Amino acid sequence: MGKKKIVVFTGAGISAESGLKTFRDSGGLWEEYKVEEVATPEAWEKDPELVLTFYNKRLKQVMNAKPNAAHYAIVELEKKFDVQILTQNIDDLHERAGSKKVLHLHGEITKCRSSSDDSLIYNVKNGQIRQGEKCEKGSQLRPHIVWFGEYVPHMDTAAKIAAAAEIFIIIGTSMNVYPAAGLVDLVPSNAPKYLIDPQAVTKDYIQNIVVKRERAGTAVPELVKNLLK
Repeated sequence: MGKKKIVVFTGAGISAESGLKTFRDSGGLWEEYKVEEVATPEAWEKDPELVLTFYNKRLKQVMNAKPNAAHYAIVELEKKFDVQILTQNIDDLHERAGSKKVLHLHGEITKCRSSSDDSLIYNVKNGQIRQGEKCEKGSQLRPHIVWFGEYVPHMDTAAKIAAAAEIFIIIGTSMNVYPAAGLVDLVPSNAPKYLIDPQAVTKDYIQNIVVKRERAGTAVPELVKNLLK
């Protein structure tokens, strides 16, 4: 028999405890920027310099942040389970904590890609993407991020992973952002589910769900300890 499959779905709340803020924390403003000015294809068309400045700042913050107790606790689960992480986060804190299988639904801040060919993806060099920095096809490099209004490329893969979950753990997301929030609907009804978020919103029809309205840093290590028993 193979190891039992645990799927962990994480949102901004898990990274907030490492000091990384989100647009939603502050009513659609991030530092002094509005979502529409820096996180849409239209913003990129209008002012690529501003968009790059914004993401370079964010990348610096991510590089200075460290994984927290919740990230490390998830890694512990790999001792006994087959663990797959689906994350809405664009930071690399799961990877730095040591998680082996991480699927980023909204892209990765540590990477950049061609603005003409989505398949050309590179690591960001020297901590920033510069105006005039191009891919081998000659088009400007852009952040490897799914902006508001863009297609979420890995949803089909994520849907298959969720449908095969034997235990499903949701951490640090209020489950209000689609299409990702729909993933819990695909998890088999008999699979145990856990939702950890101070603002957790539950859907009445979801069976076998335990809700902990607590911070990830305390609730996740506790849950992991119980699952490993």
